[in-house]
Amino acid sequence: MHIELTDHLRCPQPHEEAFLVLLPDQMSGRSVVAGHLGCPACGWNCAWVDGVPDFGGGHPSTTAPPCDAVSAAALLGVSGPGGWVVLAGSAAALADELAELLPGVSLVVINPPVNTTPSERVNVLRSGAWPIKEHAMRGVVLGSDAGAWRDAAVRSVLPGLRAVGVGAPPVELPGVELLAEADGVWVVRRR
Repeated sequence: MHIELTDHLRCPQPHEEAFLVLLPDQMSGRSVVAGHLGCPACGWNCAWVDGVPDFGGGHPSTTAPPCDAVSAAALLGVSGPGGWVVLAGSAAALADELAELLPGVSLVVINPPVNTTPSERVNVLRSGAWPIKEHAMRGVVLGSDAGAWRDAAVRSVLPGLRAVGVGAPPVELPGVELLAEADGVWVVRRR
């Protein structure tokens, strides 16, 4: 996990959004290979030794992504380097291809398929609860198996940027504009 991702993570416990404290045990460049994350508000913590923080309760995706990487890049509308994009559930299978299509943008994949490994631009997390702070990401793509996180995921997107998902679009959320919906896939923009 890239050390700077820590600034965008939140405690997975059901309380007000809280930052996490990182104690790295082993680094490789700017990536934390082994370490501990903890929440000073509630005492939650996790440790890892394989480059993949496990927040608890996450399961690898086994379903197909909602679209291909070229479509995901177009729907996100991200241009220029910098920042982070989240791919959750089955959408995480698009990580390597999407990293090529979004040069300079780092990816966070949550509960990806079993064969997904972290790399310089792809950060892997396992979690049963949405682990990203509000207003932190340049974009989010949710697979069909990540639909329970729809509202929290959309709130993680920075104002003016987009989230993509499958199923019912989050049109009832304040500050969300539906841009498109077709074949069960939706795109919204945060205002």
